[in-house]
Amino acid sequence: MASVNEVYGSGAASALAGAQSKSLMGDTQDRFLTLLVTQLQNQDPLNPMDNAQVTSQIAQLSMVNGIQQLNSTLLALSGQMDMSQSLQAAGLIGKNVLYPGETVKVGADGASTPFGIDLMSEAAKVTVTVRDAAGKAVYTKELGAQPAGVYPLQWDGKDTAGLTVPEGAYTVSVEASDAEGQPVSAEALTAGSINSVAYTTEGLKLNLLAGGKISLLDVRQVM
Repeated sequence: MASVNEVYGSGAASALAGAQSKSLMGDTQDRFLTLLVTQLQNQDPLNPMDNAQVTSQIAQLSMVNGIQQLNSTLLALSGQMDMSQSLQAAGLIGKNVLYPGETVKVGADGASTPFGIDLMSEAAKVTVTVRDAAGKAVYTKELGAQPAGVYPLQWDGKDTAGLTVPEGAYTVSVEASDAEGQPVSAEALTAGSINSVAYTTEGLKLNLLAGGKISLLDVRQVM
């Protein structure tokens, strides 16, 4: 299980950045006022600063303050989004998900792990093929016409002759085309169980029970 620091660390960092931004804005205002007063005190009496110059400097300060306030707002929104993502990700712990991948495993009992496909658009023909380590096709399934979407699939671990394939890892590929025979973007999906959630230098990551990490954006379906 992920610790509170792991799950909410990014939100705390955003809050700290917001506080630092406010402090910086106050320092900027103080420095500006000090410089303006000093400039007015030491100006040439025969050639004093006109109103346009003062107005221009004040406008520049207002612009800087506005940018800093916008940055603070964006940091706050970023922290809220991080918190929302953390809660969403924590809810996936212990769940099985489909994510981009080509691996399907067959156990000693002949049972295979779930997998799936992701069709980016409607297809008139969809073909799923399972290959062994040597690249030989051992199983093929025609799915026919399918609308765009994610489809979980299950293989019984048997080849085209009806014989149970040897235990091991196999790869899944999908080919799809439209009514005119043009290729349709499709992606093979593999299944995994979420073990924990953590923040890394690459952002929020979901740790898989079998090893490896995926992004929250990689999750195509929760099963």
